[in-house]
Amino acid sequence: MPNPGKKRAAPIDADLDAYSIEEFCRRHSISVPFYYKLRTQGRGPRETERGTRILITKEAAAEWRREGEAATAAKRRERAEAAGTTAP
Repeated sequence: MPNPGKKRAAPIDADLDAYSIEEFCRRHSISVPFYYKLRTQGRGPRETERGTRILITKEAAAEWRREGEAATAAKRRERAEAAGTTAP
């Protein structure tokens, strides 16, 4: 049974050209506090300001994912080399 006092998250439109921080987090399955932690560490996506809003473009989101994938691959290669095996 739905909770009448609880707000439901709006569906995320895949055709959006830019996401709010909350939309970006929902789309990438991360929490908003984790987003801010990544941003503080310099590991968040590029942001753009429009008035009082902070947005993340689709291109910035894609770049952020590619950078994360590359960092993960590099870490796995380092671990495999240290263990004397080859990484996938």
